[in-house]
Amino acid sequence: MRFLTAGESHGKALTVILEGFPKGVKINNSVINSELEKRMQGPGRGGRMRIEKDKVEILSGLRNKITLGSPIAMVVKNKDAKINPQGKDNLEEKNIVRPAHADLAGALKYGEKDINNILERASARETAARVCVGSVCKQFLGLFGTKVASYTKQIGSYQSSKNPKDINFILEKTKNSMLKAIDKKDEQAMLQQINKAKEEKDSVGGVVEIWAGVTPAGLGSFMQFDQKLDAKLASYLMSIPAIKGVEIGAGFGYAGKKGSHSHDAVYYSKDKGYYHKTNNSGGIEGGVSNGEPIVARIAMKPIATLAKPLDSVNLKTKKRQKASLIRSDTAAVAACSVVAETMCAIALTESYLDKFGSDSLAQIRSNYKNYLKTIKK
Repeated sequence: MRFLTAGESHGKALTVILEGFPKGVKINNSVINSELEKRMQGPGRGGRMRIEKDKVEILSGLRNKITLGSPIAMVVKNKDAKINPQGKDNLEEKNIVRPAHADLAGALKYGEKDINNILERASARETAARVCVGSVCKQFLGLFGTKVASYTKQIGSYQSSKNPKDINFILEKTKNSMLKAIDKKDEQAMLQQINKAKEEKDSVGGVVEIWAGVTPAGLGSFMQFDQKLDAKLASYLMSIPAIKGVEIGAGFGYAGKKGSHSHDAVYYSKDKGYYHKTNNSGGIEGGVSNGEPIVARIAMKPIATLAKPLDSVNLKTKKRQKASLIRSDTAAVAACSVVAETMCAIALTESYLDKFGSDSLAQIRSNYKNYLKTIKK
């Protein structure tokens, strides 16, 4: 399975083509639109989210809501469209690069003076197209009892000490939370971090923890480095704009512990089969899922565009100037969690299709059931 996105932040639309998705899966637009709406929400979001009302239009690959096995084309139209692909537009030329954005690196790479030609594609707006793919994948995974959920672990300097019991706990506790927090007191403390940053014309980042379960043992492979499930997850999560760190399971916590206090002992019972009482490995050992919940964390840097701009340089004059002031967010951690779930769902779907076949849902279900019988024995 693979997908390709196209579109600029202020272009006519964002487009995505998903290829290699199996035949026979029922896909509901309302589920995709619900995920797109979640991506636009959360305290600290900027003015752009008050303009756009993201809705998906599926152009191909389905008939009567059922996938055909052919490429699925989806479009999310931009209301705040300013770019004319075939003529002049009214976008004012921007020459002052913004620190921590792709502006300078992109301008140097492509020999560009107008950073509009860089920032329009580098924008996190592109992730709306990915959310469409991830929502399709979530609907596929749900047919096998696999759910993907996330919660906000940290905003700014405040970190929650609460730990979820299981994935259903996360889904229940975050259902009515603006920040996707699993504790009301934590949410209030996190909101204070955002509000303080907004008052100071600054921004904050945070940490999101993502869970996937129930997943069968055997997804991924240790045969080649790029087939390892944790490597795939790390790559996909790191591809999200503003993500600067990824952990699987205990992650960096392993570094300060001895092996006897780190590794997950193995047990067996007739009812459960093989299982672990702890999950420091985050559900992945040797690049392969072991049947426990898959757990990953991502660190999101503070939003790079500031209301009180940092020092920068004009690409044309080479003179020192303050960075361009462009509409932006104070925080987008809750929105980022939706994109993180998206990338995990895509990675897991690819691993399911690699393991159980990819032509049709009927074939995958048959292979899946037979495989579960085999590992239970």
